[in-house]
Amino acid sequence: MNHRPITEDDLHAYVDQALEPERRREVATYLDDHPDVAKRIGAFSGQRDLLRTVLAPIAEEPLPAALNLARIIESRRQRPFRLGWAVAAMLLLGIGGAGGWIMRSEIQASPNGLVALAQEATSSYSVYAPDHERPVEMRASDTAQLVQWVSSRLHHPVKVPNLSPSGYRLMGGRLVATAHGPAAMFMFDDDHGSRIVVLTRPMNGTDENAPMTPHAKGDVAGFAWADGGIGYSLVGQAPPDSLRPLANEVRKQARTI
Repeated sequence: MNHRPITEDDLHAYVDQALEPERRREVATYLDDHPDVAKRIGAFSGQRDLLRTVLAPIAEEPLPAALNLARIIESRRQRPFRLGWAVAAMLLLGIGGAGGWIMRSEIQASPNGLVALAQEATSSYSVYAPDHERPVEMRASDTAQLVQWVSSRLHHPVKVPNLSPSGYRLMGGRLVATAHGPAAMFMFDDDHGSRIVVLTRPMNGTDENAPMTPHAKGDVAGFAWADGGIGYSLVGQAPPDSLRPLANEVRKQARTI
């Protein structure tokens, strides 16, 4: 099947989560095959999430009385025309300058460590877990080849967790491009169609050893941690209490590599 070429507009719409599901899957596949582009887009996604987090309290504040339209109209009736516009201009310049410096500082402080890993795992889950056509690149039947592939790309031996005793079967996995290099993603499902994702990658000098930390975004929750320079995050659409034992099992098995 021939797909439309991936454009810069598609990439920006991907970051803004404004694409239709089918087009989003096409862009995700393109990013898997173009790690340099994926690194750039991953940085944009991290900046967007940071800005939303930092500016959310401001966006939720009620409109100041001084900016109420009725008050502005009444004020203009009572004051000379030029003075009103001068005050408005000064106000806009002040807001713009302060906002610019806030955005500048937050963009420079792009997420790293477990925060970035948790975001990457959540994003991977959101893209691939709902996909019923090609959620994984290599299926469980090719586990040996999958392990060899991802271990080679991560320059670290990778072990696929065995979660069968916990009721989750391996579906397969794929390489995922992130702003911090390639990551290995493994997907599992249970008898009820519930899926979970385990994402792992080198931590590149940040949070190389970090305790298990819960995280959540929307209806996707999970846990992230790092041991010996390798980070892990397990995520799914399930209560944290049901995900924690799975995360503990993954951590236990990873330590036996």
